Amino acid sequence: MTQTFHEETIEGNKGFWTIFPGLCKGCGLCIQKCPKKCMSWSDVLGVYGTPSVEINNEECIACGACQMFCPDCAIAVERKKKEEKH
Repeated sequence: MTQTFHEETIEGNKGFWTIFPGLCKGCGLCIQKCPKKCMSWSDVLGVYGTPSVEINNEECIACGACQMFCPDCAIAVERKKKEEKH
């Protein structure tokens, strides 16, 4: 049996932040470990019917701490590449 997980991707100033609510169990480790404290609980429910998380894309620096601490790989962070100046 194959299961497809739907994601929500948000583009911020520093990068792209993706949450997979179907993988998020609502443990809150990502919220606790975020150095900018720019994560909060979402209205979208995760895998166990608990709230998943959301990001304030204006404050997010795309450091990836939330991705590293998520025990369920429910978050993916991709930093934007810096444009080269000629």
